[in-house]
Amino acid sequence: MYAQMVKTEADRPRTLEEMDPQERAFQERIDAGIKIEPKDWMPEGYRKTLIRQISQHAHSEIVGQLPEGNWITRAPTLERKAILLAKVQDEAGHGLYLYCAAETLGVSRDQLTEQLLSGKAKYSSIFNYPTLTWADIGAIGWLVDGAAIMNQVPLQRCSFGPYSRAMIRVCKEESFHQRQGYDIMMKLCQGTPEQKAMAQDALNRWWWPSLMMFGPSDAESVHSAQSMAWKIKLNSNDELRQKFVDQTVPQAEYLGLTVPDPDLKWNEDKGGYDYGEIDWAEFFEVIKGNGPCNRERMAARVKAHEDGAWFREGLMAHAEKQAERRRNAAA
Repeated sequence: MYAQMVKTEADRPRTLEEMDPQERAFQERIDAGIKIEPKDWMPEGYRKTLIRQISQHAHSEIVGQLPEGNWITRAPTLERKAILLAKVQDEAGHGLYLYCAAETLGVSRDQLTEQLLSGKAKYSSIFNYPTLTWADIGAIGWLVDGAAIMNQVPLQRCSFGPYSRAMIRVCKEESFHQRQGYDIMMKLCQGTPEQKAMAQDALNRWWWPSLMMFGPSDAESVHSAQSMAWKIKLNSNDELRQKFVDQTVPQAEYLGLTVPDPDLKWNEDKGGYDYGEIDWAEFFEVIKGNGPCNRERMAARVKAHEDGAWFREGLMAHAEKQAERRRNAAA
């Protein structure tokens, strides 16, 4: 599987000279920083890339409610319950913003949902890991949402208008989520030795999956070069991963926690941290559906979809009745 990710010459973006006049004009608009809107002409590859990326992002927000929703009733205080409930509601809203952005590209929400439930569409691998303790909720907010922010802040400047505008609100809310998670970790680290040990255990389990969130390294990422040429992505996977490590390690040190990487060390020459080799075999196993909670997550989504069938049918019946009344009134 890993070998299949290696880029070939066919994966490189085409030069302006290799494009036809319409494609060249489109690329020149992007290079000039002009947003592409839904009714503008765009290459089919650009449209498909956006649908794949935005839908995966939307699915991740929806599935991402499950690991944390598991702890709403078990949060240690009423205040923590309210905060976590608001966070999970935010994630649902993010999914809706993103589904709306994807729909402007000519794909329906029903189609996107069917792709997810059939396994054709993917969501972030990070959400296939279990939340074993309350400290995991802190680690998710601090590390997972922190990595998400690192990925998403540049998307506010991406070339597709609806996506970039949706990300402005998403990033504002994600910044609160990251602070909420760090606050949980800080409280645990300032508590009893057992509580601090719980925080360290959560960091040990979530650190490497969080680094995997940025995707394969630049040498193996098939889609990155073209996505960056179209300014759907503005930074490479490795750039964002390095920035995340450099930002997060001092935060762990402040908490008095140890990052679970024996190869981690400051590199004065590059002004950042060197870190150990990521286990990409684990990443691809999770992507293939063999993670700790893949089947559990998909079963929950299928059940939710099936349980909501009566409501969707009611909405459709109401819409049809309203349309019939309008037709009768017009006659």
